[in-house]
Amino acid sequence: MFSSLRFAFWLFLSAAFAALPARAQTPVTVTSPHAVLLDLTTRTVLYERRANETVQPGNLAKLMTAALVFQDLKANKTTLDTTFQVSLHAWRTGGAPSTGSKMFAALRSNIRIEDLVTGLVVLNGNDAAIVLAEGTSGSEAEFVKRMNARAKELGLTSAVFRNPTGREDDTQKISPRDLAFLSAHIIREYPQYYKYFAIQEFTWSKIKQGNRNPLLPLSLGADGMMIGQVKDGGYSLVGSAEQNGERLVVVVAGSRSERERIDDARRLLDWGFKSFEPKRIFSGNRVVANVRVFGGEKGSVAVVSRTDVNLRSQRGATERLNVRVVYEGPLQAPIRRGAEVAKVRVFRAQQLVLEAPLYAAEDVGVGSTWSRAWDGAYELTAGLVRGAFGKLFSRRS
Repeated sequence: MFSSLRFAFWLFLSAAFAALPARAQTPVTVTSPHAVLLDLTTRTVLYERRANETVQPGNLAKLMTAALVFQDLKANKTTLDTTFQVSLHAWRTGGAPSTGSKMFAALRSNIRIEDLVTGLVVLNGNDAAIVLAEGTSGSEAEFVKRMNARAKELGLTSAVFRNPTGREDDTQKISPRDLAFLSAHIIREYPQYYKYFAIQEFTWSKIKQGNRNPLLPLSLGADGMMIGQVKDGGYSLVGSAEQNGERLVVVVAGSRSERERIDDARRLLDWGFKSFEPKRIFSGNRVVANVRVFGGEKGSVAVVSRTDVNLRSQRGATERLNVRVVYEGPLQAPIRRGAEVAKVRVFRAQQLVLEAPLYAAEDVGVGSTWSRAWDGAYELTAGLVRGAFGKLFSRRS
């Protein structure tokens, strides 16, 4: 009834966490204009540089292509043994007659998804990307619709995809931060398919090619992802590495050379593994906050995290953290225990470094007619007050 009055509440829980160590002055040098370093276990952003600005992804758009193919495989819509035919469009646009990376898929041949996936993630094959797009969705255009819809579902708000290969298009864009989160999604959700990124070489049509990822041979624990290049946007890379059970995802973009790209990625990974340690923000199933409920038998509901919420913090640093609980509210009764109703966000200064979901710790049923009327009157009055203050501030500005 009062959905037009919904807004975001920010609850500051600073007192309990003010003494937690956080990052000191960054002792790492990065020359690429865009960079992100993400800890996968705690989902902590350890480093970022112009991470929210959008860039043309180039070949890195194939990460979303892979994510959709993996989603179909996991949902049993296809199998690794399903075959797709190489169309004239796929062969001409992405195959032997074209420029760019390719697996040399033969025209009109039928190729198993497993081989196409290998050609996609090991060789950055444009022909593999188009064949997979056409095979799973009927056409490139339909596949692109799925790419953008999936990006919205995953919360990749910066992403706009125009093709499954990453061929240059001024309107195709994504931020380095969202590239990091997309990569983390692939690693977490599809470990049985992520392993293909680590294959060292692949032979197709009697042509042997090595993995395009320059991080793999560097003894960093690297086992995936992809490289990219855009004519006016420089060189880019998304990589992931694991050491001692800890996994990091690195993104660099806009590098002036292949050497700068790999040096920055290697430097960030090495620094991340050596300089950080885990810190507990709060334990799983602990009540984090109470958020307001409209029309319920109770006026609020406790929210909890299902798991421990941890942060990776630089050793020896003493910076303060701000921990906020965010939700669109007031929540509408009834609310069922276990429903996701809010998020916790952790900031260093203005930098968002961690976000995790929060769930209702209890059921809240629909309240009496009187309590619902009271809540309605309260929200109506609050909405009028908010509107008046909004107009006042807009006039002053």
